[in-house]
Amino acid sequence: MEQQENQLDRKRFCCSICVDLLKDPVTTVCGHSYCKSCINTHWDKEEERGSYSCPQCRQTFTPRPVLGINIMLADLLEELKKTGLQAAPADDCYAGPEDVACDVCTGRKRKALKSCLNCLASYWVKHLQCHLQSPPFKKHKLVEPSEKLQENICSLHDEVMKMFCRTDQQFICYLCSVEEHKGHDIVSAAAGRTERQRELRLRRQTIQQIVQDTEKDVKLLQQEEEAVNGSADKAVEDSEEIFTEMIRLLEKRSSDVEQQIRSQQETEVSRVRELQERLEQEITELKRQDHELKQLSDTEDHNQLLHNYPSLSPLSGSTHSSSIRIRPLRNFEDMTAAVSEVRGRVQDILSETETEILQIVSRVDVLLLQPEPETRADFLKYSQEITLDPNTVNTHLLLSEGNRKVTWVRENLPYSDHPDRFIGRFQVLSRESLTGRCYWEVEKEVEMGMWAGLRVAVTYKNISRALHESRFGYNDTSWSLSYYGHVCNFSYNGIKTSVPGPVFSRVGVYLDHSAGVLSFYSVSHTMRLLHRVQTTFTQPLYVGVTVHPGSTAEFCKLK
Repeated sequence: MEQQENQLDRKRFCCSICVDLLKDPVTTVCGHSYCKSCINTHWDKEEERGSYSCPQCRQTFTPRPVLGINIMLADLLEELKKTGLQAAPADDCYAGPEDVACDVCTGRKRKALKSCLNCLASYWVKHLQCHLQSPPFKKHKLVEPSEKLQENICSLHDEVMKMFCRTDQQFICYLCSVEEHKGHDIVSAAAGRTERQRELRLRRQTIQQIVQDTEKDVKLLQQEEEAVNGSADKAVEDSEEIFTEMIRLLEKRSSDVEQQIRSQQETEVSRVRELQERLEQEITELKRQDHELKQLSDTEDHNQLLHNYPSLSPLSGSTHSSSIRIRPLRNFEDMTAAVSEVRGRVQDILSETETEILQIVSRVDVLLLQPEPETRADFLKYSQEITLDPNTVNTHLLLSEGNRKVTWVRENLPYSDHPDRFIGRFQVLSRESLTGRCYWEVEKEVEMGMWAGLRVAVTYKNISRALHESRFGYNDTSWSLSYYGHVCNFSYNGIKTSVPGPVFSRVGVYLDHSAGVLSFYSVSHTMRLLHRVQTTFTQPLYVGVTVHPGSTAEFCKLK
């Protein structure tokens, strides 16, 4: 009974918020008491609502009440503390399934506040007092509550493991150091921990540096995104303005043409009407004369007819209809033809500029931090189908397989004249212009007994067609790799670089136009880099190939 009364007394002097003995007790208007800090914290959370409530009876107060210490209750609590009254532990002070329990408590165990690495036990706040107050225990190492304390006990010797074996990278006890691990590199657990902390610190520094660098890259990419968006919006705005101006000019030109046609129409119609009126007047006069002549002719009096005949006026020179030549109405047809011609020229310009604009837009590329491909599967992600342009092929080169294959032949083939055709070199260009990332492969075939070579290149379309200036790799507009048997060279602007190692019959070419990367590979069951170029490309590139007598080159289907 006494214990129940004591428990009841404890509850009466506990704060309903922290479930502990009241500290700096204050009483609200409704009569309930709380720790001053607890009720203020509770009301701070209700600040935004503008009203303040009692946690027990829910009565609200506006404005916020001014609290003062309940002196009588505070004195009473001090007296009760001296008599040994302590706050009863709240339900949440007891250990649950997920908590570390106090090893000293009997019955229902309370949650541990600390674990001791020396005692290998965990304690709640009351049972922890000896570690906080007794000098022998103050040297013990207290850590956050842990359920893994038994892992610090050696399974062989049932001793606390306070050493670390560097040789075997494991914790050991003192007996292990003189038996199983004798002669090993052994340090104290604290020293081992210090070393690991140093390694962890260095690793964290590395990670933090990587994070900082990556954050900088992210920021740069954000800035690049803003720049791309701004540039694109400005380009759209400018292009709309330009096209609007072009439409306005076309509309004005259309109005001018219409006005010119109407003016010419008015002139021609006026001329025709004037001539028509004159002819109608002549018709009237001629009909009058015809009537007079008829009357005279019908006169029965001979003397009268002979007398009046000399007085007839002679016929004036009239405009006979047979003398009028109606011209074909070509004026306006010619005008229509002229406008149609202008339309055709505008369509040609738009068609040419459309391709040019699309190529320019496609070259707008944000260089993300992407590594170059390593495996053939990686390269094939950028595979580009290559077909050859009949307008550029030399007359000794025969195209086949849908213009993917080119073979040297002895006779001149009857190709039509074209300004893009290579005349003095056995060369041909691709139809496709290349920007962005591209990969293609070309296979060489050689006739039996022939020592023939092949030259694979990329070039600008405006490469000279003159005999001595059109050779791939011997000017500043083309880059080429040539191989004859086992001899392989890379050429640019007339400078040759020897490429070591054998070259298989199949060569792969990788182009990253924006990054300025051009790489040649020898392809078999593996890929071996032959030569890599880092430069700046200022125009779209075209694939070029030179086929010598006895050779055939075929661009492979990769998809």
